[in-house]
Amino acid sequence: MHPQLRAASAQQLLDIGFEGYAVGGVSVGEPQELLYEMAAITPGLLPADKPRYLMGVGYPADIIHAVLHGFDMFDCVLPTRNARNGQVFTWAGELSIKQEIYKADDRPLDEACDCYTCQHYSRAYLRHLFKADEILAAVLLTTHNLHFYQTLMRKLRDAIAAGTITTVGPALLQQLKVKR
Repeated sequence: MHPQLRAASAQQLLDIGFEGYAVGGVSVGEPQELLYEMAAITPGLLPADKPRYLMGVGYPADIIHAVLHGFDMFDCVLPTRNARNGQVFTWAGELSIKQEIYKADDRPLDEACDCYTCQHYSRAYLRHLFKADEILAAVLLTTHNLHFYQTLMRKLRDAIAAGTITTVGPALLQQLKVKR
């Protein structure tokens, strides 16, 4: 979390020369503000014409912030691990299917989603599966979360290609209501 050490490390890597650059050490328990600070500094130290990969960052808001600062790739267990534990990401915020309020809820996980899970299963049924420890719950919730992330990344790629990322990125942050 020391900018001068990140700059020195980046320079040494540039001296060697790679086809892309991985950046780590920002998603292992640090406060969100520190993650955002390092995500803002580091891409400028690396070539813009080479892939810049931010390791282990997975909350939607964190990904959007990192894209706005120049990162290209991400990986994280969050969408799948959270799904296995009953948490899904929606365009209206995070949802825990374990909650009693979903016991008789016939709506899809996310009414703005066109994934297989949202098109075929209700919150009530998904909650039932989860509470019954049916593996199908993990499969369907994971399917939804991965679709959500693919949609988020498509929106970000489209905005980059259209040159509108500086307006679309912040708008997505507002729309998501997803907090870290």
